[in-house]
Amino acid sequence: MLAKVAHEVLVSRADYLEGELQGVTKHEYVAGVVYAMAGAQSVHNDIAGNSFAALHARLRGKPCRPYNSDTKVRVRLPNELRFYYPDVQVACHPNSPDQSFQDHPAIVFEVISESTRRTDEGEKREGYLALPSLENYLLVDTKSALVVGFRRTQQGFVREVYAGLDTVLALDAIDIQVPLREFYEGVAGGAR
Repeated sequence: MLAKVAHEVLVSRADYLEGELQGVTKHEYVAGVVYAMAGAQSVHNDIAGNSFAALHARLRGKPCRPYNSDTKVRVRLPNELRFYYPDVQVACHPNSPDQSFQDHPAIVFEVISESTRRTDEGEKREGYLALPSLENYLLVDTKSALVVGFRRTQQGFVREVYAGLDTVLALDAIDIQVPLREFYEGVAGGAR
């Protein structure tokens, strides 16, 4: 969840990136405005961790690699610059190891809840879908075994819904498949 800072002092890209390396609290950056990120519930962290683990296991030894929520994505739009911390991303052409962000993610996962839904389905979706490298944007629900995805096709992005623990998510861009059951493994209350 993003919490707007009390004042809207525009921050330069360089000052933002330096501050993120020095600070304890993570912030997202939208056109010079910095937003502090709130903590997440355990269910969110469980699903994000499971998603990273499932991707990591399947991508071992391949050129694409997953990154957790400590790595930002830089989104360059015609009139603004944004930095987001997705819950999980996969980059097949990663930036140099000394950078704290990725420019070319192929896959982006956001674990959504009621408090993040509007931003994840609106502003972030708009930004991520503008990335030329992006093949899949996936919104993973915390209340039930449900993933809403946006997959790039020759005609543009198409919306797809994956529901149920036995449903398999095919990520053709990185040549893997993951049953939703793995994303929701050990989730308190058991996602249905």
